[in-house]
Amino acid sequence: MAQNSVTPFRRPRKAGGGRRQEIRAKRKRPRVAYPLRRGRPIAIVGLAIIAVAGFLSAYGTSNLTSLLAFANPSTADSLSASFSICGDSRHINCVVDGDTFWFEGEKIRIADIDTPELSPPRCEAERRKGEAAKARLLALLNAGTFSLSTGVRDEDKYGRKLRTVTRAGRSLGSTLIHEGLARSWDGERHGWCD
Repeated sequence: MAQNSVTPFRRPRKAGGGRRQEIRAKRKRPRVAYPLRRGRPIAIVGLAIIAVAGFLSAYGTSNLTSLLAFANPSTADSLSASFSICGDSRHINCVVDGDTFWFEGEKIRIADIDTPELSPPRCEAERRKGEAAKARLLALLNAGTFSLSTGVRDEDKYGRKLRTVTRAGRSLGSTLIHEGLARSWDGERHGWCD
C-alpha cells in the first residue's frame, strides 16, 4: 500500500482578517501625543513667548526685573542714592517716614507695607515706632543697591508711585515687618496705639 499525503485542514480566512486580527486591534494602545515629537518644540516655544508677553502686559517690565532678580540677585539691583531725612528743602533723595521716600525727585510709597503715622501720630507710642521705622528705612536704602517694581497699580490717590523695594530679591518692607516696625499692607490703615 502506498501512503497518501494528507494536507492538514485549514479554515478559510474571513474577509476583514478574522478573529486574531480583531484581538490584536483591541490590544493596540492609543497614540499618546508626546510634546517633543517633530514639530512640537516650536509650539512649546510659541506658548512660552505668549505667556511672557501676557505677564509683561499685565504686570509691566519692572516685575519681570524683580522675578529675574530672584533667579540671579547679583545682577538685578542697579538703583542707589545717598538718602537723608526729608526737610523743608527740595526733595530729591530723602525719607519721609517708614513707608514713603523720595527717589530722584519722585515720591514713592512702599506698596507692600504700612508703618506708623508721623504726620500726625495718634499717640506717643505710634510716634516712637514711626520714628524708628523712618530711621530703619533710611539705613536700609543707604545700605546698597536696590530695585523698584510696580504692582497692580502704578500710583495711589495722593499721586505717590506705588513700588515694592527689593534687594537681592528680598523685599525691604519684609525686613521692616520682621523687625516689628511695619505691617503687611492689606488695603487699610490700622492704629498703632496700644
